Amino acid sequence: MKKRFKLERFSSCIAGAVLCSAAVYAQPAASPAPDHPTITVQGQKFSPLAILTRNMGTLEDQTTPFQPHKIVGNIYYVGTKTLSSFLIVTPQGNILIDSTYERNVPTIQKSIEQLGFKFSDTKILLGSHAHGDHQEGDALVKQLTGAQVMAMAEDLPALRAIKPGGKEHPIDKTLHDNDTVSLGGTTLVAHLTPGHTRGCTTWTTKALEGGKSYNVVINCSLRAPNVVTPEIAKEFDRSFKLVRSLPCDVQVGDHPAQYNLQGKYSKIRNGGPNPFIDPASCNVETDLEEAMFHAILDEQKKAGR
Repeated sequence: MKKRFKLERFSSCIAGAVLCSAAVYAQPAASPAPDHPTITVQGQKFSPLAILTRNMGTLEDQTTPFQPHKIVGNIYYVGTKTLSSFLIVTPQGNILIDSTYERNVPTIQKSIEQLGFKFSDTKILLGSHAHGDHQEGDALVKQLTGAQVMAMAEDLPALRAIKPGGKEHPIDKTLHDNDTVSLGGTTLVAHLTPGHTRGCTTWTTKALEGGKSYNVVINCSLRAPNVVTPEIAKEFDRSFKLVRSLPCDVQVGDHPAQYNLQGKYSKIRNGGPNPFIDPASCNVETDLEEAMFHAILDEQKKAGR
């Protein structure tokens, strides 16, 4: 009975999160969001709930560490099975992208140390967007490392509302579209790609490996809310166009499922070329999310909303 309760509670949480994740845009829902429309992309069917469940996994997945590993050059994965966290290592200290939940900060620390780096060398903390599963741990990371926390201006109100244990959300520097963040010879560019949140930030940088330079894109989620307002539609139209224009050799995202982390990591273990260097896959996730976005819009128009 206890196990059944846990499963039911998780199912309810996932269903409600279709709207909860878009809390910046809509009022709280009185009931779970409907799980439609359904789209087919590359021969596979998806619904809004299917995409959300794919991204989030189980409650255990969200806190279970994934094997830390190098992605390309000086960029490493230090997150959990379903919540991404990236470490960028430089001679002058390191940059961490996405602290995820506060309870995951010790897991991220352990993964960083497992790779042979010091958590205390984290000098800059960045984020993808103002949702708790991506940036709730910011205050604790700052407390433990003294890292400078930087965030996109449009996400500041939502970030300041994230207060685990009553902690104020730290913001040391406000960023704007196309601002750069540099440390130890590595430069990241902050691209405003709103829709999922007002300040959703897609990061780009270059990584050197084997004497070659590769364009790396760290995508912010492009998952549309259950109800798309005209304002959100304009934001997504801009964001899809912008993301497709970014030079890309290596694409990763704020959830590992957005770039088939498990499949690509298995190829690393088997040896051979770096599977993360894969320009052909750079827009696979964008194709999926844009198709769902348009399906939701079409459904709303037919319903006369």
